[in-house]
Amino acid sequence: MINVIGLGYIGLPTALMFAAHGVEVVGTDYNKQLVDTLNKGKITFKEEGLEELFFSALKEKITFSHEYISTDMYIIAVPTPYNKVSKKIDAGFVTRAVENILDVCPKGAIVVIESTISPGTIDRFVRPIIESYGFTVGKDIHLVHAPERIIPGNMVYELKNNSRTIGADSEEIGKKVKELYSSFCQGEIIVTDIRTAEMTKVVENTYRDINIAFANELAKICRSDNMDVYEIIRIANHHPRVNILSPGPGVGGHCISVDPWFLVGDYPGLANIILAARKINDGMPEFVLERIHDIMKKEGITRTSKVGLYGLTYKENVDDMRESPTLQLLENMEKHLSVGEIKVYDPYITKDVVKGQYHDFDLFLQNVDMVVIMVGHDEIKENLEKLEGKVILDTRKICQKKGTYYL
Repeated sequence: MINVIGLGYIGLPTALMFAAHGVEVVGTDYNKQLVDTLNKGKITFKEEGLEELFFSALKEKITFSHEYISTDMYIIAVPTPYNKVSKKIDAGFVTRAVENILDVCPKGAIVVIESTISPGTIDRFVRPIIESYGFTVGKDIHLVHAPERIIPGNMVYELKNNSRTIGADSEEIGKKVKELYSSFCQGEIIVTDIRTAEMTKVVENTYRDINIAFANELAKICRSDNMDVYEIIRIANHHPRVNILSPGPGVGGHCISVDPWFLVGDYPGLANIILAARKINDGMPEFVLERIHDIMKKEGITRTSKVGLYGLTYKENVDDMRESPTLQLLENMEKHLSVGEIKVYDPYITKDVVKGQYHDFDLFLQNVDMVVIMVGHDEIKENLEKLEGKVILDTRKICQKKGTYYL
């Protein structure tokens, strides 16, 4: 039996995947409402294939609880934010989970941390806690880092098919955890040491952040000199060794927008390109605001309330708003004491989370003169004809209507 700690965007699909493949699972979360919802047979967020996986897991053996259980295998999948001042990881959720495990676990238990952590986090924060409880790491408690590698919108497929990394102190424990993940993972599972596993996951997301930043900086350069960044990227990508990404309104989610900061915080003065990339991507919502302002002046739109932002999530066709560029843009407006209310709509966000939010696409369009496409949901791709007569700023390059403005 395994106890999965944390039933959010990573923990829940992971727990369900294990259960659906014959592993007895208890899923634990401190959020009582979340646990109660799951026990009523309802999933807690939208994700393609998740509902089918949920009912498949229920047919096997999975239970949901507020309590930690005594077992020989734990998987921690809790958030790992960063301190916005020091840029260092805030390992508080992980360490509290470890402490709760140590209160109930038997000797010889394996504690697997799936949460993304900075290199050295286990050495600095986790091992000392275990030792303070009088346990010996590697004898009484075995530590493993198996960083998640999935993305909202494609979680179920990627859980099955993506390769995995297992970082362990001993090859024996690494192979044991590899065997567990092999119950569902069809990708290659690589066993290595813990610190390498920690660094590898952070490097993967940092690589993506830097490449996105290059595209976004190109957009700014080309805008400053009236060049078409999309055409330039299209032509450049014909080179066999060039693959430039498309620019966008910013970077969101809990991986690419967070993990690179771990390296900036832990290696000041060394992570220079990484820091520059983070600043570029974090500055894109501000750049979008500037584009909105310039286009409003050009089109004679005098009131912010006549502008509508389409999309609140950080990527298309999911309900995940963590670190979303739209939320960053709205925060920037508040900082600038922007007058007037900007309207917002997202088909995946059914509860009110910001001022001026609409829940009906047609009503949203009726009340704006300018539409800013922040997210390329399928809904808007399939209804571009409804934007006829609107001023359009398309930050995702999905609309080809004549007169559309881009980054």
